[in-house]
Amino acid sequence: MTRWLLIIVAALGGLALLGIAAGRLGLLAGSPPADLGVREGKLKAPSTRPNSVSSQTALWPGHPRAAYAQIAPLALVGGSGPATLARIRQLVESTPGARVVQGEGDYLRCEFSTPLMRYTDDVEFWFDPVAQVVQVRSASRLGYSDRGANRARIEALRARLAAG
Repeated sequence: MTRWLLIIVAALGGLALLGIAAGRLGLLAGSPPADLGVREGKLKAPSTRPNSVSSQTALWPGHPRAAYAQIAPLALVGGSGPATLARIRQLVESTPGARVVQGEGDYLRCEFSTPLMRYTDDVEFWFDPVAQVVQVRSASRLGYSDRGANRARIEALRARLAAG
């Protein structure tokens, strides 16, 4: 019995090490979706899995994860969309594991990677001139559930943005 227990523990440990090695090599990062960006005043729809949030969920009627995915847009700081996006860019650039991938005009696209396994999430910010807010979408590339990581990220960013 003890021998089998040791074999099982060793096998599980080996699998864990393989998983960590795969993550460190970037094999768990996934590829960015080709359809990110703003189209007809909308960011991409939230995922059908519980691993994304969007401030525009209401624009996708009948979405199966509408209640889970909905998050409030970001309020403007400094009185304008450009000032708010500039501040968001500063906050993202000061966040470990985050980088700005695209930033032009009224749109900002970022990637956030976890430290150990290097799972990558895509985050988009768009200044909506009609609503006078910054619309946001944050989604995991891989996996089924994010255990609330995308929502927590946006809410932490919202707090940092409001704090100045």
